[in-house]
Amino acid sequence: MMVDCDFPGGNIIVERVEGTDVYLRQDIRDTEGWWFYWNFRARGMNERPMTFHFTDGDVIGTRGPAVSADGGVTWRWLGRECVAATPDGVCFTVTPGQDVPVSSGLRFAFAIPYQQAHLNAFLSRHAGNRPCRHGRPCRHGPHLRADVLCTTRKGRAVEVVRLGCLEGEPQHRVLLTSRHHACESLATYSLEGIMEEVLAESEAGRWLRAHVEFFIVPFMDKDGVEDGDQGKNRRPHDHNRDYGPRGGGDADESLYASTRALRRLIPTWAAGKLRVALDLHCPWIRGEHNEVIYFVGGPDQENWARVTDFSRLLEATQTGTLAYRAADNLPFGVGWNTSENTVQGRSFGGWAAALPGIWIGASLEIPYANARNATVTAETARAFGRDVGRALAGWLGEPVTR
Repeated sequence: MMVDCDFPGGNIIVERVEGTDVYLRQDIRDTEGWWFYWNFRARGMNERPMTFHFTDGDVIGTRGPAVSADGGVTWRWLGRECVAATPDGVCFTVTPGQDVPVSSGLRFAFAIPYQQAHLNAFLSRHAGNRPCRHGRPCRHGPHLRADVLCTTRKGRAVEVVRLGCLEGEPQHRVLLTSRHHACESLATYSLEGIMEEVLAESEAGRWLRAHVEFFIVPFMDKDGVEDGDQGKNRRPHDHNRDYGPRGGGDADESLYASTRALRRLIPTWAAGKLRVALDLHCPWIRGEHNEVIYFVGGPDQENWARVTDFSRLLEATQTGTLAYRAADNLPFGVGWNTSENTVQGRSFGGWAAALPGIWIGASLEIPYANARNATVTAETARAFGRDVGRALAGWLGEPVTR
């Protein structure tokens, strides 16, 4: 049997293989401290029980490991039933042909991945909304354009997806981002759900395309996403602490190309019409504040009041299986959400909340696997994103002075 991580998003260090027992650990590389992301492939498995032992802590979440038998296209959770504690961490046991199909290569991951290939598939599904190759509008648009924000240190393009009212002047503008922390993949499924709603033939979708222009960056840490990095707590600081020096302000240049480009472009693009800026994340593995969906508050009380107003509308109108409750929001000064958490530098939320004309600048946390006893999957995360899209249409469309 061979175990490796030689594919986009792969992350593992194999220590040894002893018969049907594989000993491995997550690759933390340039992370400050400990984190829990892993994603590996096992090939040559026979129809016999195999046990994978993690030797660096409890790195399996509330639904067990995720597994894919088709090269990472589709995924499902194996459940906690196959998981057991060990002296150094945890292990899980699977039987190919029984628990999972026999395949030339099975993939196992801490969470359901979202990579470049998934974004490419989304763009292909909505090719009819993009401009034709000669620049003429297509039958349904164009309401979607894929551009490049910048190029990373390793030469990868950081995509910008432009959606909605792209011809003519919009009434409002909305900025959406995800993957400031490379491993937080379920958040990008919810981001994709918002994009699906904008392009949908629904009342909300039609209103958004007529009135709102979206500027969306799915992979802020593009190198980290494709290389399989943790991303969180990257040295000397991660992408979500790259929006200003310690204590705030705009004097210092950002370390990363994507945050540098975003800080430079957005104030001009906004043109005084930027109403909402949301950064989508995933939290810790489990426990309090980590198994519910919630908005993260900042010190600006007017901004937080608007977040709370939007939260109530989202709670009242949602239809998906991932139940959101406004009471789960995390105001500034509660739990981990204090000024001590941004000593390395200002976050996207702190930067966005100070942009001219902004109504809401905040972060939104979507759990990796469990949200109020509902299972988070690619499908349910997308459905929650569509709920957010419909709530944005309702909230921005209200004749209320914000």
